Amino acid sequence: MKVLVIGQGGREHALVWKLKQSSRVCEVYCAPGNGGTAQVAENIPYKETDVQELIHFVKEEGIDYTIVGPENPLLDGIVDAFHRQGLRIFGPTRAAALIEGSKSFAKDLMQKYGIPTGAYATFTDMDEALNYLDQQQAPIVVKADGLAAGKGVVVARTIKEAKQAVKEMMAGKRFGEAGTKVVIEEYLEGEELSLMAFVDGEVVVPMVAAQDHKPVFDGDKGPNTGGMGAYSPVPHIPDHQINQAVETILKPVAKALVEEGRPFQGVLYAGLMITAEGPKVIEFNARLGDPETQVVLPRLKTDLMDIIEAIYHHRLDQLELAWDDSAAVTVVAASEGYPGSYLTGRVITGTEEWLDEQDVMIFHAGTREEGEHLVTSGGRVLSVTALGEDIASARDKAYHVLTTISFDGMHYRKDIGQKALNRLD
Repeated sequence: MKVLVIGQGGREHALVWKLKQSSRVCEVYCAPGNGGTAQVAENIPYKETDVQELIHFVKEEGIDYTIVGPENPLLDGIVDAFHRQGLRIFGPTRAAALIEGSKSFAKDLMQKYGIPTGAYATFTDMDEALNYLDQQQAPIVVKADGLAAGKGVVVARTIKEAKQAVKEMMAGKRFGEAGTKVVIEEYLEGEELSLMAFVDGEVVVPMVAAQDHKPVFDGDKGPNTGGMGAYSPVPHIPDHQINQAVETILKPVAKALVEEGRPFQGVLYAGLMITAEGPKVIEFNARLGDPETQVVLPRLKTDLMDIIEAIYHHRLDQLELAWDDSAAVTVVAASEGYPGSYLTGRVITGTEEWLDEQDVMIFHAGTREEGEHLVTSGGRVLSVTALGEDIASARDKAYHVLTTISFDGMHYRKDIGQKALNRLD
């Protein structure tokens, strides 16, 4: 088979890497890809939003399956456009992807179908939102309703801070159109959990759990990012709580989308909080998480192409997934200044010596090839994923590899996975 992966981040590099392992895949293309995907696939010069050009390429090249990595093309309707051309593509339709594209849609859906989540209110008028905050207590969460690359969430420790967030989103247009509507919701106490699942209508097959680290600095300090690292499994969260999340959240929301006439096909991501009352939803995504993909796919033993085909042909219920018992830890190396403004074009060294290391994967995100050099081209530059017999050994390996890689202004969190070790002590 010939396969095209759409996207240019670490998630897409991980997808390309995994698909290359399939005995059924002969060629992998990535659009537009990055410096890492160029090493294992053929990058093609189309952006994720160049839908007509991508359709033309797929037809001309005889691509068997297209796999969509990021959320923006899904919300732009790329899957619908491919379907109209009779082309095979992996990902939810625009209608189903709205579960990520609108926080208020997702919250309303959960309320309607009794899916556990925090209390909330939605506003399109800034003064109404500010007045509402006067009646609330902190901490409280303010979210831009639309897509904001994982950064449109402010966990406000004071009401003053919450009001500032509302003003920045609604009047300051900090997230553009995404912030013209805001959702203000209850702050949930507990342990965060990322739980992704392969979904075909009402058939839900969960993946192994992971935990992400959103804030940019150690100790969960600083502004939220797209994710600074992750690990899997999450040993301090027992299986019965993960199973409870599948039964009370993932399966009911898949069924709800079917009943709403928006059947979901693809990967559904549930960002959860394991509270004293049980699992509750923080957010849904309509695709693989980033950086969670970088710790979940290395543990997947089943051929990814088999799973994608099973979903496409409505045979997911006949497939049993196999997982590696190893633990995986990934640490993101970011550009100085991220998630704010940052410089690009800085030369990266040290990645080449790990290319043949079996238990180490370097997944590129914001990189590009410039002559003979690999240089930075984004905020999150690359992530180092390591496998080990437990979180501690995988973590040690990942951090050792990071000491051998460098670029000007490189920074990364030093405490990825530490939470798991602390909970297990």
